[in-house]
Amino acid sequence: MSADLSLVIPVYNEGENIRRLFDQIQTHIGPAVNEALLVYDFEEDNTLPVVRDLEKKYSFPVRLVRNTLGRGALNAIRTGFKEAHGPAVLVCMADLADDLSAVPPMLEKFRQGDDVVCGSRYMRSGRQFGGPLLKRTLSRLAGVSLHYLAGIPTHDVTNSFKMYRKDLLDRLTIESTGGFEIGMEIVVKTFAAGGRISEVPSTWTDRTAGTSRFRLWKWLPFYLKWYFYAMKSRWCGSRRK
Repeated sequence: MSADLSLVIPVYNEGENIRRLFDQIQTHIGPAVNEALLVYDFEEDNTLPVVRDLEKKYSFPVRLVRNTLGRGALNAIRTGFKEAHGPAVLVCMADLADDLSAVPPMLEKFRQGDDVVCGSRYMRSGRQFGGPLLKRTLSRLAGVSLHYLAGIPTHDVTNSFKMYRKDLLDRLTIESTGGFEIGMEIVVKTFAAGGRISEVPSTWTDRTAGTSRFRLWKWLPFYLKWYFYAMKSRWCGSRRK
């Protein structure tokens, strides 16, 4: 298995989770990992000393990357995109929410030429455990409705657990200013431009340690922006074939 995968992992005081995350990376995708980029906001983050203690104990390279674009998850992800070296870039969370056993089939679709491969909680065999009921309901409604009404080739457009072609990210102008809606923006823009998008079933489990930085009411307007962008692309004929 060639090591062509850059992992972008935004962190915020994830010291309790990072050893288990590295164990999961080693178990499921270690040989495929070109680098694991842990992107942090501040030097006092409790993730950093744990990573420095562990980074030589695993087969995959680990890089600590300071977020240079401004605090927050969105800018951490954008910094990771900029710094990534591998041809495939996967965003995953340090809280162990995403089951990394989905990554090998995601890589297979990437190697077949797909531009974006989405981990999907809402397609057949996908699963989700825990998390706030309202957040789960709105996420599922957005994903399923965009799949059936706008033709987006995934049932789970809001999931952050996605793999991207690096040269796609380099060409794309990111407009997101809120939070995790960046993944939705990339999918709907790729769809509107006629890019190749696919999905594989994935499992999401709510965190058991640390604190989530997801802010539903603060970020909901940003998700709605890209929701209506996708609808417009489908129904106003702006999608390139």
